[in-house]
Amino acid sequence: MVTEPNNWGRFGPDDQRGTLNLLTPATVLAALASAVTGQVISLAMPIRGATSSPAPTTVPHLRGRPLPQHFMSVDGADYAAGTRPVGAGLRMADDAVVVTPHGTTTHMDALCHMWAGEELYNGHPAARVRSYGATRCGIEHAGGVVARGVLFDVPRHLGLDRLPADFRISGDLLAEIEDDVRPGDVAVIRTGWPLAWESSPQEYWSGQPGLSADGGRWLAARDVAVVASDNAAIGGLNARQLADEGLEDDLHLILLWRHGVHLAEMLWLEELGTACAGRTGRDFVFVAAPLKIEGGTGSPVNPLAIL
Repeated sequence: MVTEPNNWGRFGPDDQRGTLNLLTPATVLAALASAVTGQVISLAMPIRGATSSPAPTTVPHLRGRPLPQHFMSVDGADYAAGTRPVGAGLRMADDAVVVTPHGTTTHMDALCHMWAGEELYNGHPAARVRSYGATRCGIEHAGGVVARGVLFDVPRHLGLDRLPADFRISGDLLAEIEDDVRPGDVAVIRTGWPLAWESSPQEYWSGQPGLSADGGRWLAARDVAVVASDNAAIGGLNARQLADEGLEDDLHLILLWRHGVHLAEMLWLEELGTACAGRTGRDFVFVAAPLKIEGGTGSPVNPLAIL
């Protein structure tokens, strides 16, 4: 049983959605007021199949993770026997996509993605997570997310293009950037780290900046519904692509396990950062809909920012 401040039992003993429960109809309607111009910006990395493009050299990903596989039937050379006739003179090409969300593309973590001891978030038994899927706290319980998004553009605030690999974002720095964080908001953290990939994969893999434990607790105390970032793990990573924090300060355990805050990782935030820099206020409408993968520990997403 988790002992430090947490949301276990807050939304009922059977809850599997965590702080997404804060996205009531009234909260969603209030969030829609953040849209002013109607400009829509995708916050997703492209999914490029490693079998059909130079994806290993063009898309940021964690070292050693299996890249997406994209097969097409158009020429009969991949997963099917060729194009299918659908009428006189017409042909149809089909796709098959195999994606491992974590560490390879823009995705949302389910509450069953990480835990400590024998219990998932809210005390659900960890034994319910097996190779056939999680029967508690899977991504199918998240539903659609429509919320007020708040951008924390940390490098722009500090006059940088991107943060150094060893930089950890504190709660005080978050408050300095934007202290108007409301229950049910989506906190979007820009580190600029995907730009490191443009230098080289080796630089991208040298570590990653991210939230400190203090920064994670600051957001959890403000009842955010989701924490989203352009890095691969919300918290920082070292050169071995691991977190340096102990269990008490691990960002996934603080947010996912203790507070039921879903995480969205590996976003592309460069266009959003530029757009928000030229407007009054850092808030917008955030929209994301994870796939209803029953028992999934996460799902690819294409988050949208509506300005």
